[in-house]
This record gives sequence, C-alpha cells and structure tokens, in this order.
Amino acid sequence: MKPVRVLALMHPELVPRDDRGRLSPQEASDSKTEYDVVRTLRTTGHEVYPLGVQYELFPIRDAIEQVEPHIVFNLLEEFHGEVLFDQNVVSFLELLHIPYTGCNPRGLVISRGKALSKKLVAYHRIRVPDFAVFPAGHKVRRPSRLRFPLIVKSLIEHASVGIAKASIVESDEKLAERVAFVHERLGTDAIAEQFIEGRELYVSVLGNDRLTVFPAWELVALNRTDGEPLIATAKVKHDVEYQERHGIRIRPADMPEELAARMARTARRIYKILELSGYARLDFRLDASGEFYFLEANPNPEIAEGEEFAQAARAGGIAYPALLDRILALGLKQRYPAPA
Repeated sequence: MKPVRVLALMHPELVPRDDRGRLSPQEASDSKTEYDVVRTLRTTGHEVYPLGVQYELFPIRDAIEQVEPHIVFNLLEEFHGEVLFDQNVVSFLELLHIPYTGCNPRGLVISRGKALSKKLVAYHRIRVPDFAVFPAGHKVRRPSRLRFPLIVKSLIEHASVGIAKASIVESDEKLAERVAFVHERLGTDAIAEQFIEGRELYVSVLGNDRLTVFPAWELVALNRTDGEPLIATAKVKHDVEYQERHGIRIRPADMPEELAARMARTARRIYKILELSGYARLDFRLDASGEFYFLEANPNPEIAEGEEFAQAARAGGIAYPALLDRILALGLKQRYPAPA
C-alpha cells in the first residue's frame, strides 16, 4: 500500500527503545508487539510516531494536531489502569474523526464482558460452557446446574490476568476461595464456568465486513505431566522462563478437515455476532468427543511477528509486513460519522 503517516498508541513502558539489545529476555518479550509493529511499518516505508499514553487523552489530541496522521495504530490494551477504558480511547478517536486500526468501541464493550458475549453467542445456538457470575459483595451460591470442575476468572480482565492452576476448583469451598481472590486481588466481579477438559484452540479473524479466517492454532505444553490440565495461565502466556521450562508452544492445530472448516464457520459467525472489526482472536476448547466450546473473544490481540495471530496469517498466505498493511487498510476503510 501507499506509505502513510501513522501515530502508534501504546503503554509508555512499551515504547520501543534504542537500547533494546540491553533488555532482559522478559523485558524484550513484554514489548515485542510494539517493537515489531513500529520496526516493520518503518521498514515498509510508513512514517511512524510512537506515543506512550496512560492517564491523559490530551497528548493524543496534541500529537494528532502536530503529526497529522492518516491513521492511528491502536496498541493499547488498557487506559488509566482499566482494561474497559480502551474503548473510551477509540471513542475519542472517532469523535476526532481520525481513522484507527483494530476493533470499534461497540465490539470492545460487547466482547470484554465475558458473560454478555457468552449469552449472545449461546442465543445463536453456539455451544458455550455453562457459567455463572459472582458479583463482588455477594455471597457465593453455586447454581445447581453448574457442575464441577469449574474454572474461575475475572469477569472483565483479559490476557489471563488472575488465572493460575488454582483457578480450577472442584468443591464449593474452593469455589468461594477463588471467587474471593478475584474480588479482593483483582477488584472485579468473577465468572465461574464449566472447565472443558481437552485442547485449547485459537482462531484468528481479519476484516470488517468481508472476513478472512486463518487456520486454527493450538496451545501445547511439551513437558506437561500426564493428567495435568492445560490452561492458559498468566505464566503460560507471559513468563518466558516458565514457557521454556514447560515447553509451552503455540503451533498449527492438527484436526480433521471437516472439523477445522466447521470451527472456521463458527468463528466467522461469532465475529459478526459480537460486532467485532479489524482483527480478533477467538478462543475455543475442544473436548475428546470432537465438540468445541466458545470461551471468549480477544479484540486487538497481540500481533508480534512470532505470536499466533501473525503466525496463523502466515500459514494463511499473508506475510507479516502484508498483514500490518492489511490492518492499516481496514482502519482506513472503516466507516465513521461524518464531521459536522
């Protein structure tokens, strides 16, 4: 595509540094998406201005006035320390009539609420695990239909925040303990859902109206103890040393062609049901009988070159530079309210 001016929004601590070679493996891993996006866009001819923002919207407005970008590349996963505030930043960009990459505010709101997204998907007869929400300040009472084992999560946090082996519970006592952990340590309501023993699969989708669904990828632990449940804990997702020690890999999912096609069709339907746009990763569990369950949607997932979204795109025939150009083009084509 024709080179454009890009204002890239990211957390201040993740702005690419000139001394990247001095970073620890963990520090380099934490900022890999920001580094890969900025470096690759510049390599392909785009003019990129990284901006770290966290507590104020004014720097965004000021940078837009100074840089006059054609588009904002949105790499923010939270704002002011709140994951739900990312949709407010995108809404602000829409008020300024500035094109941006990734998901629209409506899709962010709908998909961030794990209970709401499950209800919408279940209404359309797509299989989801049984679940219940436990609001903070209320006594934990498990509905009789909700059977153990369960996995307890924050209702709104993403990136596996608060998820550990202890998140899987098999008694009412342990359920109450883990719900209390979510309430007290994470400061959010909790959701407990039926734990589906089986494989963890990720389906990446790109597009606004016309969608491209990439081949499914799978989370595996090569050094996992027999019988140990595989879940995407915070350590599995983000701890480099833990990943090496346990052989954590995300690789192409080996499954029958018919099953892969059915999952791709379902992912396409879910993307539209949740009003997503730009790009997203949809998470599923596949049980031993071949039935799959929708877990949650991740709008604006990590798109570092080595992460599953970019790897799945490459398997689908789109190299990393071309993927970023596609994401830019989708943002430029997104429809916004016309200025008054």
